[in-house]
Amino acid sequence: MNAAGRLIMHDIPSLLDAALAHHQAGRLADAQTLYDAILQRDPAQSDALHFSGLLACQTDRADAGIALMRASIAANPDAVYYNNLGNVLLGRRQFGEAIEGYRHAVTLRPDYAEAHNNLGNALRAAGDANASMLSCARAIELRPGYAEAYNNLGNALKDLGDLDNAVLAYGKAVSSKPDYADAFSNLARAQAGRGKADESIAAFRRAIALDPNRVDSHDSLATLLHASGDADAAIAALQRAAQLDPADAARHRKLAQWLRGGKRWDEAAQSLTRAVELAPSDASGYLELGDTYEHGDKLDAAILCYRTATELSPRDGHAHHRLAVALLKQRRADEALKSAQKAVELEPHSAVPRVNLGDVLSVLGDAEGAIASYRRGIALDGEMELAHNRLLFDLATHAPTPPSVTLAAAREFGARMAARARRCEHPAPQNDERKLRIGFVSGDLQLHPVGIFIESVMEHFADGSFDLIAYSTRAKEDDITARLKQRFTAWRSLMNVPDEQAVQMIRDDRIDILVDLSGHTVHNRLPVFAWKPAPVQVSWLGYFGTTGLNEMDYVLGDPHVLPVDEASHYVEKTWRLPDSYLCFTPPKDDVAVGPLPMTLSGHVTFGYFGKLVKITPNVIVEWSRILHAVPDAKLMMKAHELGAEHARRSTLEKFAVQGIDASRLILEGGSPRHAYLASYNRVDIMLSPFPYPGGTTTAEALWMGTPVVALKGDRFVTHICESVLNAAGLAEWIARDEDEYLALACTWAAQPERLAALRAGLRAQTLASPLCDARRFAKNLKAAFEGMWAQYLAPQAA
Repeated sequence: MNAAGRLIMHDIPSLLDAALAHHQAGRLADAQTLYDAILQRDPAQSDALHFSGLLACQTDRADAGIALMRASIAANPDAVYYNNLGNVLLGRRQFGEAIEGYRHAVTLRPDYAEAHNNLGNALRAAGDANASMLSCARAIELRPGYAEAYNNLGNALKDLGDLDNAVLAYGKAVSSKPDYADAFSNLARAQAGRGKADESIAAFRRAIALDPNRVDSHDSLATLLHASGDADAAIAALQRAAQLDPADAARHRKLAQWLRGGKRWDEAAQSLTRAVELAPSDASGYLELGDTYEHGDKLDAAILCYRTATELSPRDGHAHHRLAVALLKQRRADEALKSAQKAVELEPHSAVPRVNLGDVLSVLGDAEGAIASYRRGIALDGEMELAHNRLLFDLATHAPTPPSVTLAAAREFGARMAARARRCEHPAPQNDERKLRIGFVSGDLQLHPVGIFIESVMEHFADGSFDLIAYSTRAKEDDITARLKQRFTAWRSLMNVPDEQAVQMIRDDRIDILVDLSGHTVHNRLPVFAWKPAPVQVSWLGYFGTTGLNEMDYVLGDPHVLPVDEASHYVEKTWRLPDSYLCFTPPKDDVAVGPLPMTLSGHVTFGYFGKLVKITPNVIVEWSRILHAVPDAKLMMKAHELGAEHARRSTLEKFAVQGIDASRLILEGGSPRHAYLASYNRVDIMLSPFPYPGGTTTAEALWMGTPVVALKGDRFVTHICESVLNAAGLAEWIARDEDEYLALACTWAAQPERLAALRAGLRAQTLASPLCDARRFAKNLKAAFEGMWAQYLAPQAA
């Protein structure tokens, strides 16, 4: 070797120091140049080989890097080289070779704590937690306070199921190294495994404080917080994880699910929008987004999402079903029909689409089709309460269906509910003259016919004679709810409360008489009554027929809705209030009765305000007869459904078939309460539909000075308008048949002076009648409940 060569060889240590400096500073190209220069002069220079190999591994040339590192070991079998080679191999999940490298390292240097620790890590990765634990313990023995070794020891102990000692090990790790985010995260998971939620949450918060960008820690913290009931904090943690890792569609959907749980519909929709953007071909994401929009009352957006889901997955019956439900909510029954039928076709063995198809057909006026669909739903799932409720409601309002058929269907429902329940036993009552405790179960204690008819009664009924407990079955509340709450001794929520738990609540309240205010309408809890949680149970006000429950002792009505010759329609015993089973609460709105509209318009205006579903084909025929008989008359119809163009078009078409021109019809959608009441000042005579007449709307019409023509019926529902008119002193407005219905409308339309006189005094007459005499009604209601209780006591006394 000449002098120049010896000089270069002499400079290798300096070149190596410079190369390592570049390497550590991240100037990898400069480091590589120097490593290459050294190896060009001395191909066996072990440090240059080794660190050049590490650099190659760092720059995605692992195979070449490992070869260089093995060459460095061949040139100089150094413990550090073996340790570093083990690290590279472990990173490539070549566990066996990594373990071999670490074993060489600790053989060459038995006191090499880092290599013992790394060996423990590799052994755990290879599934040998016990050997891992021993290696980590050796590392700690060699280097007390070795935080990383304590962390790995904790991991091994956790794998062995020894969570208590794992927690101790992680605690040592963070004690030795207070800024050790990984150890805090592992400690948190171990504490969670031990069921120590608070300690786990605290450890995760510390881990996140040290390393705010750890997505997995945010995810785990969110899950723990949600499980502990802190939904808002859980959502915040998951939102942070989503910000850090925005490409995870599943996380966005989970976040949306939690947001929906808090009824944060807009935020949930935003999360689901991101999810569908990430997975645009996944129909389920659009379904969830549609459901979220629907809950948030954004039906247009919901329908768009459901349509997209059906396009992405045309054989998904649930997607067609959800589309049908949303269209029906938007009162687009004609469009909903196609989707509902498709859902039934795709899911022929599912009851839910059958029931929804029944709902669509019912709205479209196809009562026979609706009833058949509900029956098919029950055949598929006899335990589906909703199917029974819908069937019984439609049977009760379907004129061609004999009451005996409705009764049989109700008995089937009652038998099924009784089979699911465990009937409560009640101790022998004591006639100790204590105050009776009366419970009222309803989801309609608000601006609803039930709320309207019960509010003024409760003002006098809640006089301290009884302890009154309300059991509300839905969350919605309004001003009427607020006023009613003041009348009750206690107010309980049965929202999402299982039947058995609800029964226990009622038992704990020691209820004597339990009153159902819903029957087979929405939000009922009839299955609770099947348990017989109270000694005496009564159905009143919210429904118009039998519940079908043998456990329901009475149906409460009046002589008009419960004539003696119709007692066979009921499973329950009938109890009659003397005047009416309804007591109207006059509106708080200050709306004056206007002059007779026909004196200003020059023609009579008939009217109907209510649900379109009550307008059956027979009703359209009868009302068309009236319009033909009174050629200059108009018919004003006001219904929420008529706010939709398709409903207006369909209504015009149905009347056109009867020869009635569109110019003779005034069709309007819903209005705010004050404007709605004022609309009665545009109508001369109201026409009550049949067989499902108006109850609340009849009372409201009378209060606004507008008389109502009604048709006498043959069952409870058909008698409702009769009851109201009789109570208000207008029995002469009740026709015995359709010809007399026509004659009444025409006769009064031809007598404007007489009609104007009636209008002028009708509000005062109604307010002075039993229909609005809340004090009188409350007295009668008290007597009824006391009479029922006396009958319950009588057999015991005997």
